[in-house]
Amino acid sequence: MSLIGRLIVIFIGFLAACFVGGMIVVVALLFPEFADLGAGPVDQGTIDILLGFGFIFVSGFALVPAAVIVAITEALYIRSALTYAVGGGLVGLACYLGLVPFHADTLQFEGIVRRHLEIMTGAGIVAGVVYWLIAGRNAGAWRIPPSPRKPPPPLPSNSRPDVR
Repeated sequence: MSLIGRLIVIFIGFLAACFVGGMIVVVALLFPEFADLGAGPVDQGTIDILLGFGFIFVSGFALVPAAVIVAITEALYIRSALTYAVGGGLVGLACYLGLVPFHADTLQFEGIVRRHLEIMTGAGIVAGVVYWLIAGRNAGAWRIPPSPRKPPPPLPSNSRPDVR
C-alpha cells in the first residue's frame, strides 16, 4: 500500500475513533439525566448536536497525542490491539489532564473528578480499539515492498516457430 493511501486510512481511522470516543463521552456524561424516570423523551436534534460537539471536542484535544501514538506504532510496525487500547487510554488521560489546572509549586493537579477521568480514559480505550480495527491492524504496511511477480510459464515445445 502506498504512503498516500496509508495516510488516508489513518485519517479515516482517526475520525471514526474520535466519533466513537465523543459518543461515549456524551452518553456517559448524560447518563444520570437519562436514568431519571421523570424525564420525558429526549429530542433527537439535541442528541445530534451533542454528539457533534463531543466529536469536535475529542478530535481537537486528541489530535496531537494520537498522532504521536500513530507515529510510534507505524514506525515500529506495532499491530497489537492491546497496544492501541493502552495508547488510546493514555490519549484519553492526556486529554482530561490537559483540561485540569496544574500547580507547578505543589506539582499536583487540582480539581480532578474521578468519574470524568474514568470516562475519558474508557472512551480513549474504546477509540483505540476502533482505530486498530480500521487502521492499526496494518501498521507499517506501506513500507513493505510488493512481492516480485512470477515469470510466465514456458510455452509448449510445439508452439515455437522453427528457427533455422
